[in-house]
Amino acid sequence: MFMEYELRRSRRKTLAVYTDKEGRLIVRAPYSVTDREIERFLEIREKDIQIYLEKQMEKRRALEDVRVLSDEEILRLKENAAKVITQRVVTLSERLGISYGRIGIRLQKTRWGSCSAKGNLSFNAVISIMPEEIMDYVIIHELCHRIEMNHSGRFWSLIGDAIPDYREKRKWLKENGDRYMRMVNLR
Repeated sequence: MFMEYELRRSRRKTLAVYTDKEGRLIVRAPYSVTDREIERFLEIREKDIQIYLEKQMEKRRALEDVRVLSDEEILRLKENAAKVITQRVVTLSERLGISYGRIGIRLQKTRWGSCSAKGNLSFNAVISIMPEEIMDYVIIHELCHRIEMNHSGRFWSLIGDAIPDYREKRKWLKENGDRYMRMVNLR
């Protein structure tokens, strides 16, 4: 085999490759896929995987330069986030005519926001220090889950009606989100 990797099997339906925090290659596979099929998958995609690994290494290097907030600064961030995010949720929900239950704000390692089946919204405090249009994108994304609890075409149509350039906001979040998570030492 051309590279070392850690294999993680689950009830997923497809093979996927990603890196963990330390830059190790992780292969996620369904239980039904044989080791030989996994090896073949990796061989066929070797060049793409190498490019992916190089990009991930560049991202990790760039994160080394990010200033991590002190405990005191993180405490102030959480306090401010509760006010700022709640205020934006109220404003945006009224504008869109979408109701919600409770609002929760906390530091999360992997999510920007979520919406429960009961209509409760939860947001990562980190979004409060991002550009306002990115914070609004995350909030509107979760509010739209109150209408469509999935990521179907209908869901993305709702997002597009509210934010015509949502793809750019989503791209920005993917490209810059790790820097913000690093500031609060979550990545």
